[in-house]
Amino acid sequence: MLEQIKIKEIKSTPKDVVDRYNPSSRIYVRATYGLYQKLRRYTGWGLILFFIAIPLLRWNGHQAVLFDLEKQQYHLFNMTLFPQDLTLLAWIFIIAAFALFFFTTYLGRVWCGYTCPQTVWTFIFIWFEEHFEGSANKRKCLDKAPWSLHKLSRKTAKHSAWISVSILTGLAFCSYFVPVDELYLDFFTFNSSVTITGCIIFFATITYANAGWMRSIVCTHMCPYSRFQSTMFDKNTYIVGYDTKRGEQRGPRRRKSDPKALGLGDCVDCDLCVQVCPTGIDIREGLQYECINCGACIDACDATMLKMGYPKGLISYTSENKLAGEKTKVLRPKIVGYGLLLLVMISLFAINLFNLSSAELEIVRDRSALYRENSEGLIENTYTLKILNKTINTQTYQISFSGLEDAYLIGPSEIVIQSGEVFTQPIAIAVDPYDIKAKKVMITIILSSKADDIEEIKQETPFFLSL
Repeated sequence: MLEQIKIKEIKSTPKDVVDRYNPSSRIYVRATYGLYQKLRRYTGWGLILFFIAIPLLRWNGHQAVLFDLEKQQYHLFNMTLFPQDLTLLAWIFIIAAFALFFFTTYLGRVWCGYTCPQTVWTFIFIWFEEHFEGSANKRKCLDKAPWSLHKLSRKTAKHSAWISVSILTGLAFCSYFVPVDELYLDFFTFNSSVTITGCIIFFATITYANAGWMRSIVCTHMCPYSRFQSTMFDKNTYIVGYDTKRGEQRGPRRRKSDPKALGLGDCVDCDLCVQVCPTGIDIREGLQYECINCGACIDACDATMLKMGYPKGLISYTSENKLAGEKTKVLRPKIVGYGLLLLVMISLFAINLFNLSSAELEIVRDRSALYRENSEGLIENTYTLKILNKTINTQTYQISFSGLEDAYLIGPSEIVIQSGEVFTQPIAIAVDPYDIKAKKVMITIILSSKADDIEEIKQETPFFLSL
């Protein structure tokens, strides 16, 4: 017989009820301060500055990171990638997926709480909202108040800041695909093309809508991760949890009162954990998929515990096993498996990355004739070399060959190729067949550069002397 699933009936209701399942409900997030919010704030600002600054970096006179879709060239510092190298992108996505599985199994939804762009930009927008409109209660009163000059000025200042951040975000995103020098100058002088202007406005609008208006709706109604992340959780996963044994029976009391004498737990039922939650949940109701592990409720509860003279940690990063009085197992098969697979994927990515060549050589034989005898009685084989310069600089290459003695090259032995250029060079190799008994000899065509940091490229091809 199948084991019966126990149903937990939840009757507690927060004082300030918010229907978080209704997309039209607005959550007024109360500001809180503490260790985790400081960590989240510094992480968020750092990620935004990193996102904006990366395209501004220069490397050997070029933009360090530029994905030039028009030319199909992707510049990463001293490396230039082409569409045939985009298997690296697949490896990056695979690594990101396994890293997500690993850290979610171990630390829960820390990605959502600290590094997800939706969370980072939402908290930045809330910061501007608090700066121009005040605390959560003041914002709520301002929204309910009739329109006045005061309300109009506050709202205008807030939305101006939101729009400015959104446009900067759109510009920063597009600067990964358009040279940053011309992008900013052309946009602010109204010389950008319709396509680039449209892309900037599109991403600015998405940022403004997501971080300014939709906020937690994206997390609870649109993000697929919140739906399937529970499959990676187990009872040893670190989550934001409420210690029911210590906190219940909850209820208000005076600061100097003895909670045991009143038959109460440590929870004073202040509802601050609900008011600071960006998704509007009550963490005391247990683990919920809307929780993004941002730690705001932990900081708010710890502040209340300190004021009451109680030990911190009523709400904390914990596990279901620890809440049940059992030991949390960090090393477990799922963690070890995800960790090993992650290391394997990173290793394979590193091998592919280090094996990338700075140039590509393709040898195309003359299809009209395998070989021919010239007027001097020498046997010639004709080849067409297609050479791709994958560096960011113009390179001078030398063409040579090995594997066939007393033969010589007909054609230029040195060529100059621009960055990203596919250069086509026909050559011929001639040899006296008198001392050669074989009908076919494998030779190696060598492409080398005068630059010390450019490796040789060698490729074998057949040389025919007879049928």
